[in-house]
Amino acid sequence: MLRALDIRDILLIDHLELGFEAGLNVLTGETGAGKSILLDSLGFVLGWRGRAELVRSGAAQGEVTAVFDLPDGHAAFAVLEEAGIPQGSELILRRVNTSDGRKTAWVNDRRCSGDVLRALSEHLVELHGQNDDRGLLNPRGHRSLLDDFAGLGPKLAELRGLWRARAKAASELMAARKAIEALREEEEYLRYSVAELDKLSPKAGEDEALDRQRRQMQGAEKVRSDIVRALSVLRDEKGAEDSASEALRWLEAVGGEAAELLVEAIEALERGLNELALASDAVEDTLRAMEFSPAELEACEERLFAIRGLARKYEVQPDALAEHAETLRTKLEQVDASDAELGALEAASKAADAAYRAAAEALSAARHTAAAKLDAAVMAELAPLKMERAVFTTELTDGEAGPEGSDAVSFVVATNPGAPAGPLAKIASGGELSRFLLALKVCLTGGASDVTMIFDEIDRGVGGATADAVGRRLRALGEGGQVLVVTHSPQVAALGQHHWRVEKNVTNGQTLSTVKPLGVEERIDEVARMISGDTITVEARAAAKALL
Repeated sequence: MLRALDIRDILLIDHLELGFEAGLNVLTGETGAGKSILLDSLGFVLGWRGRAELVRSGAAQGEVTAVFDLPDGHAAFAVLEEAGIPQGSELILRRVNTSDGRKTAWVNDRRCSGDVLRALSEHLVELHGQNDDRGLLNPRGHRSLLDDFAGLGPKLAELRGLWRARAKAASELMAARKAIEALREEEEYLRYSVAELDKLSPKAGEDEALDRQRRQMQGAEKVRSDIVRALSVLRDEKGAEDSASEALRWLEAVGGEAAELLVEAIEALERGLNELALASDAVEDTLRAMEFSPAELEACEERLFAIRGLARKYEVQPDALAEHAETLRTKLEQVDASDAELGALEAASKAADAAYRAAAEALSAARHTAAAKLDAAVMAELAPLKMERAVFTTELTDGEAGPEGSDAVSFVVATNPGAPAGPLAKIASGGELSRFLLALKVCLTGGASDVTMIFDEIDRGVGGATADAVGRRLRALGEGGQVLVVTHSPQVAALGQHHWRVEKNVTNGQTLSTVKPLGVEERIDEVARMISGDTITVEARAAAKALL
């Protein structure tokens, strides 16, 4: 609900503070008094596009502040959360327009863009007038209005989910087809390469091991001859081992005092013989390990060169050949499994499409049922508005499938029996259009609303009992909510629960607009003025009292 509106230096207003109430609020005044300025000011703070020049002549800047009360669960909270703006039960919008055209906006003292203001305004205010394309006259919004009337929110949420699932399944199928098509183009290459790599079956680290083995075998002959000589020195007749053994025997044969002197020498020779034996065994083991045939060297070199050749061919490191072979094998397995994979994805896509179409058909059926109910409800509202001969129809046609189904919805009217039906905005005259809009709004609202509804001279062109019927429906719309009406109709003004008069005065050569809340006696005078004009007669006052 709009609780307060503060306007400073906007057009003909220097400073104006307004406090609004729940129910039906009416604003009246002479033509040109400035009623439209209030709407322009409200539209400015809500981010709507309007007049380019708003700043009052001579002022450095103009400023508008609007304060709204938000009940728990109000849709505006989602917009505030997404924009990262502090939340509370009170929402304060402020926007400044400098004389050079720059505009700056704040929401709850947090700087924001015009887009945020407009997103909030969608959940705060509805403006309806005879030439308003933001409201009921815009055919693009007729489907959502019908859905709201029918309470189809849960069905719409379900259908949006099915649409996303359908799109995802179709996307996955298309991606799989492209990927498999690309793989099939290289199937022959994959099969040849996998067979070639599997035949060689390279292992990680094998290149280094073969290279080391090859170097060992290439240098083994020269090294082996040196080792053989060393072994012959150790073990051959008159070699080191035999010479040491013979010396030990001679020393052990020595007796007498000399034997005691040779103990240490004998022990050293015994130790040396043991070490010589160990060295001989180690040299002999090395010789056995270095034994190879020329065929072994040839086989080692062939495998080493084969591995390195494939590495160059596939442009990978030798150690990465095994991993590359596994990658190619995986691609080949995908080709081999492609028929089954595509079949599963095609089945999933068909199932998702069938689920979406079934839900869309159910939603369409619900819309057709709701359309008949809405038509009957609007026709029932038109009779008291003196349009019992008019025909209102909610027309559903097939459109392009989307997340909200494939129904195109349009409100069409025929103002008289036998007259051609057409779009609401094109067929009805000014007075007829206002009554169509009001009847529609009464039916679509269906109770309390969290949105402040503003009707700008929607009663233009009607009077008498019809104007009274318009006023009663506007008052009904205000029950449990808030309605602001700019009106020239005394019947409508008399039904308002809160009344403001807009006046234009010239003070010190400066023209300014003011807005004054009216008490009981002042309301009588204002309604009487609306009946009789500038000169308020006794009869006009009596009529005003009767209306009030």
